[in-house]
Amino acid sequence: MSGWARLAGLLLAVAGSRELQPPPRAQRRGAGAAGAEEAAQFDVVYSGQVNRAAERLYAFNYTSKPGQVDAVRVNVQSNSEDLQYPVLFVVRQQKGVLSWQVPLIFRGLYQRSYNYQEVSRTLCPSQPTPDSEPSEQIIFVDVASMAPYNALYRLQVTKIKSFQLMLNTPFSFSASPSQPQYFLYKFPPDVDSVIVRVTSETVYPCSVVSIQDIVCPVYDLDHNVEFNGVYQSMTKQAAITVQKKDFPSMQFFVVFVIKPEDYACGGSIPSSIRGKRTGTNLNRKPLLSIQGGVSLPSLWGLLTSQMKAVHMFVPIAGSGTVASSHPITASTPEGSSYGAIGKQLSLERRPRRGSDTDSSVEEESDFDTMPEIESDKNVIRTKRLLYLSDLSRKDRRIVSKKYNIYFWNIITIAVFYALPVIQLVITYQTVVNVTGNQDICYYNFLCAHPLGVLSAFNNILSNVGHLLLGFLFLLIVLRRDILHRRSLEAKDEYGIPKHFGLFYAMGIALMMEGVLSACYHVCPNYSNFQFDTSFMYMIAGLCMLKLYQTRHPDINASAYSAYASFAVVICLAVLGVVFGKNALWFWILFSVIHVVASLGLSTQIYYMGRFKIDFGIFQRAVMVLYTDCIQQCSWPMYTDRMVLLVVGNLVNWSFAIFGLVYRPKDFASYMLGIFICNLLLYLAFYVIMKLRSSERLLLIPLFCIVATAVVWAAALYFFFQNLSSWEETPAESREINRPCILLGFFDDHDVWHFLSAAALFFSFLVRFSLKSLYQCHAG
Repeated sequence: MSGWARLAGLLLAVAGSRELQPPPRAQRRGAGAAGAEEAAQFDVVYSGQVNRAAERLYAFNYTSKPGQVDAVRVNVQSNSEDLQYPVLFVVRQQKGVLSWQVPLIFRGLYQRSYNYQEVSRTLCPSQPTPDSEPSEQIIFVDVASMAPYNALYRLQVTKIKSFQLMLNTPFSFSASPSQPQYFLYKFPPDVDSVIVRVTSETVYPCSVVSIQDIVCPVYDLDHNVEFNGVYQSMTKQAAITVQKKDFPSMQFFVVFVIKPEDYACGGSIPSSIRGKRTGTNLNRKPLLSIQGGVSLPSLWGLLTSQMKAVHMFVPIAGSGTVASSHPITASTPEGSSYGAIGKQLSLERRPRRGSDTDSSVEEESDFDTMPEIESDKNVIRTKRLLYLSDLSRKDRRIVSKKYNIYFWNIITIAVFYALPVIQLVITYQTVVNVTGNQDICYYNFLCAHPLGVLSAFNNILSNVGHLLLGFLFLLIVLRRDILHRRSLEAKDEYGIPKHFGLFYAMGIALMMEGVLSACYHVCPNYSNFQFDTSFMYMIAGLCMLKLYQTRHPDINASAYSAYASFAVVICLAVLGVVFGKNALWFWILFSVIHVVASLGLSTQIYYMGRFKIDFGIFQRAVMVLYTDCIQQCSWPMYTDRMVLLVVGNLVNWSFAIFGLVYRPKDFASYMLGIFICNLLLYLAFYVIMKLRSSERLLLIPLFCIVATAVVWAAALYFFFQNLSSWEETPAESREINRPCILLGFFDDHDVWHFLSAAALFFSFLVRFSLKSLYQCHAG
């Protein structure tokens, strides 16, 4: 009798009596040979052989209790390594068919093949029936082969005892590429979201964790696990937040698949692309635990600000032009010029030339409108003993318009920069939601709370501090600006002219940092990290410009040149992210640009903007060095400035050498560190020089300085608590994920957002309140 005739006879026997005779070689585990008439049973090892003329059919019956979900696992082995004639296994159930072959073949990088002689698969479980009586299930297992010779096999069918996962109850299991696992989880009535956390005893092999709906078939192999549901790659741990609203049946499968190679998770690429690994089972026992979700808490905040009115010592002459008399020396040491605000001014006021809102002068070429300034500023700015009045000689209205351009330009930049960014991150989030691929974005998955379409709403919400504090700073500046305008109208304003354009720009930059940081955290990854740092560069640059403008209002950089410089910096940051990891040529180019830019800026600062920068600058610099350092070796005319510039150049050259030697992966943070170090250096020099000039710190500036230092220290502590890293693979990034630490909703990076916003706000107040040291009413 042929094999097909025997198969037809077996099917008829099953249809008539639901009993099937096992093959004569059936053996019970741990017992002797089974009787020839014993029916197929669970947890029994059946051994046999097949060829093209002999096939085998097994039938298994089991009963499910009412309301219970039972799952069955089939384990097969074969000694056949012939890929031309594999042993085929077909499992037929009530609602589907599952089939595979042994050897089971997986493909790796460069078409490498991995063959497995042992395969274990979990069958799609039966759904519980509402009936009060037990339900009966039947499974057929066909074993066949087209080989002209006998191929040995072993078969075992087992009911899974712990198929359903429980809340906050760890469960251990083992898996391999040919032996995937999946389990069922049901939402309790009082739980709306859960975090499925999978941990492994070892870092490798590379694995995939998937959350899939209760449908059959379940995609649990390396080549199809990404076809359905939400999935993550992992090495040491993975975590997926699951919401009840996404699963109408209030249950889902947790699927665990081992990759045949580790390169997808950042492991080493195989040394040989032609080799073949056979029969390798990468078994391990990861720990899977589920933790209950956390609902969104109510967050309330109250922002208050109270600023004391501080008045000025020195009267404004006319519309901002300061008259000259004799230096003020009552509180300034002889020979020191940094603390000298200006010269004793005549109380005589010049007629005002138009209102403050006069818009007839807009262009840079119109700022120097007084011919006498053009004739003597070269002389004034090269005096050995300079006063603030010497550097505040231009018409106040014109200089104010110059600094207001900072405010309007940064608004324009913010709009044109933010709109494409928002569009891009929305696209990223849409791709994540549609494909289910959670390897696209580098979240802290152990503390990622979704809301609507957003995967990590907590990381976005924590940026609200930048928006609120930036808006508060704008209100503070606006209040001071209004008081200043009223004083001008009442002719009761004294001292050097005040300009608020840079302060407004700083407030807008702080708010935009919050917006762009929130955009970045919609989907943080390698491609959009510069969104999170671009306005940090601008904040640092604007703060340095504001410090310089406080003492040099007439010669500070224009808005156009400043923002053009920021554009160059952002361009370098993008190039550094793209080429900074391995390209030595980029680091050489960047280091040269860094050193040359430091020298050029130092020259401009030392000579108060009178050292012309063109192609002849190097020849003039060599001549100056030869004349002052070699020919006569004279002492620097401006000692304080020289000390600052020497220290600043040493710091920047050290950064350039460090980058060239070590080539840090995170180029954006490296460049941001350069900006912050230069800002802190200049701020320290500014405060030290004021103290050295016998100017005492008032209570408000002192409080702001102390608060800034304390909050920055706390913020930096949380900043260096790395919770993810887009420099690594997604699986490696998840190795450093950590749970929430604040209100069960915010993680360390969220705390950094809160504290950094407060630190920047206090830093702005330091710059804002330092002006009050020399802005007081007469008397």
